Amino acid sequence: MQKPISITALASISPLGKSLQESWASYQNNRHCFIEKRVLKTPVFVAELTKEAQQDITLLRQSDAKYKSLDDTVLYAIYASRQAVEQAGWKASDNFGINIGSSRGATGLFETYHEDFLKKHKAKTLSSPTTTLGNISSWVAHDLQTQGPEISHSITCSTALHAVLNGIAWINSGMCNQFLVGGSEAPLTPFTIAQMQALKIYSKQDSSGRAQSRPYGAIRDDIDYPCRALDFGKKQNTMVLGEGASMACLEAGIKSNALAVIKGYGYATEILEHNISISSDAQCFQRSMAMAMADTPPDEVDAVVMHAPGTIKGDISEYNAIKKVFCNKMPSLTTNKWKVGHSFGASGLLSMELAVLMLQHQQFINVPFYAQKPTKQLKNILVNAVGFGGNAVSILLSRE
Repeated sequence: MQKPISITALASISPLGKSLQESWASYQNNRHCFIEKRVLKTPVFVAELTKEAQQDITLLRQSDAKYKSLDDTVLYAIYASRQAVEQAGWKASDNFGINIGSSRGATGLFETYHEDFLKKHKAKTLSSPTTTLGNISSWVAHDLQTQGPEISHSITCSTALHAVLNGIAWINSGMCNQFLVGGSEAPLTPFTIAQMQALKIYSKQDSSGRAQSRPYGAIRDDIDYPCRALDFGKKQNTMVLGEGASMACLEAGIKSNALAVIKGYGYATEILEHNISISSDAQCFQRSMAMAMADTPPDEVDAVVMHAPGTIKGDISEYNAIKKVFCNKMPSLTTNKWKVGHSFGASGLLSMELAVLMLQHQQFINVPFYAQKPTKQLKNILVNAVGFGGNAVSILLSRE
């Protein structure tokens, strides 16, 4: 790190709620956020926004005639960004930068426009400008009336943490002192879910409607978990999609209002043997975690918020990487995908939000079916994300 970077605000809209307080309250129980929904006549598990959050998005869409044609990814980003900037006390005149990414972008709108095109053989006027990935940060900049740089990007499931890397780079370069970073995803559409099912990584059900997963650890038999991220005894893939957006305000230096400080960052891409897989010991994670820790001894990292999508190979490869990096000084391990699902490009920031909340409240959030010793103190937490293409990012957060 060339200079300390403070996280002065965090805001999100997700299946956990629409505020940090609601999210933290949701983490206090072992209930998941999944519902059963019929997609193309097939029952699947998904994690939707809470009803209250959905109502707020509807009101946002109706608040401006220009917003009626926007995809949910853009509206989620606008909603969370407003909260984050207000929380940080930023003003448009500060000319802060914006970098918000999405793995899939305007999936819902694109599918709707394409279906209409197949019927009429003509594209609607707004089909192009409202489905381009770049309009996420642009619309947020318009909504906040800022004049700083704006960047949109997609680096699959590590998109949000790559936005953090970009924010750090801009601040370290001296070109900006403040950067709004994050990710937004609305992937609960028929084609997106079908793509994950085609990969054979999506959580399945049996004829009774229960997820096909065996009881494990201390889990009560009457509680069913469709996504079993960090259940290393599962016999099949259990990834479930979720939606939402999460934003963070980054500022140069250690600020009095800092929620946490970015102590280190790391990134790596490995040579792939398959289009969607990483090595059995996730070499990209080994390099990104080692880079993020730098001079921080392994025994000073108290916890790791894992990417852990709930797939057999994905979970175990990251776990193997952690074992290689930390050896006999394993930190506590957690993830939130068993609860909120995998929100693709937004997932890394939601993981970072969990890490910051744990640092703030000095309480470790366990995964229900992964037994480990309780963590008494939380000072340094590592956050991981990786996507198709083996592009890993690790961010080391510290409680100052």
